[in-house]
Amino acid sequence: MNSRPPEEEEDDEHGEVFLDESDIIHEVNVDEEDLPDVDESGSDAEFSEEPDDSMHIFTGHTGELYTVACSPTDATLVSTGGGDDKGFLWRVGQGDWAFELQGHKDSVSSLAFSTDGQLLASGSLDGIIQIWDIALGNLKCTLDGPSGGIEWVRWHPRGHLVLAGSEDSTVWMWNADRASYLNMFSGHGSSVTCGDFTPDGKTICTGSDDATLRIWNPKGGENIHVVRGHPYHTEGLTCLAISSDSSLALTGSKDSSVHIVNITTGKVVSSLVSHSDSIECIGLAPSSPWAATGGMDQKLIIWDLQHSSPRSTCDHEDGVGCLTWLGGSRFVATGCVDGKVRVWDSLSGDCVRTFTGHSDAIQSVSASANGDFLVSVSLDGTARAFEIGEFR
Repeated sequence: MNSRPPEEEEDDEHGEVFLDESDIIHEVNVDEEDLPDVDESGSDAEFSEEPDDSMHIFTGHTGELYTVACSPTDATLVSTGGGDDKGFLWRVGQGDWAFELQGHKDSVSSLAFSTDGQLLASGSLDGIIQIWDIALGNLKCTLDGPSGGIEWVRWHPRGHLVLAGSEDSTVWMWNADRASYLNMFSGHGSSVTCGDFTPDGKTICTGSDDATLRIWNPKGGENIHVVRGHPYHTEGLTCLAISSDSSLALTGSKDSSVHIVNITTGKVVSSLVSHSDSIECIGLAPSSPWAATGGMDQKLIIWDLQHSSPRSTCDHEDGVGCLTWLGGSRFVATGCVDGKVRVWDSLSGDCVRTFTGHSDAIQSVSASANGDFLVSVSLDGTARAFEIGEFR
């Protein structure tokens, strides 16, 4: 696993280059009056004047980045994927090491580590999922079946079963240890944009661009419930989160609404209506009955699920594309279209930290297992790690 991308910078945190006197070839005297005026109003000036708060930058990719996953068991191990058809494994603080996830023929759109941290699944718009053995540092197997691009990959909470949703409106499940196909869940009428196993591992929930949520039995493959029509979403689903007791599914949609569904009955039990544009991300607080939702209306809303009411509204300067709760703490991090990563105190609704460094929209954020780092990936082609140890 010693391969190293040619684009990777030398092992220097800030990429600084120090010159010796002997390196100077010849000096040029410049008359200041000859220099062009600096345009203070230019957009480039905005980005270049801001400090770079990152403690590590990964520059191995040669295109836009779409997805990041931090290992659940190894505090410095990170995987990133993007539009250069590549995925990489790399370590925060070790700029001289990277392992390329080779073989995908289209953008790497989704990455997920198994719960035990032993395996990594990389899903691509080529419709293929590759499973990587972390300890051995090699490709374990390739899983295929879907005829459309992979939208997301998830692992069973207690085993090496992989679930994936495709643009071809199907959902597939495989056993990664045996590289064997287990089930295909068919019924959605459009791209399956979100989905997951329930935390107890007994049920599967999937959301689609067809504005429905489907609840499935993983063993038999049958469809238990279809949630659709009034009072549910009127446009495609974009994101989904499942409560820790496996009883409720929260879904967000392009229609700007969030609905809570009882997984057992398939009934909509509550609606969270405060956003005014497409919901892009949703996350449940690990240690309290709260949810966080982010949208293109430039808002992060913290919800009290017991009362289905907003606790606080956190205003951004641009759309909120991704979020994550930081461990079991009260803090939420958001990745924004303006290229900034912000940390919010869910109790007060205050922004307690803004991390700058990216020059384009943030696509995904992930926190390290020990809570020391937050890694963000951006359309600017870089992944950046920020120190978040103070937000525990």
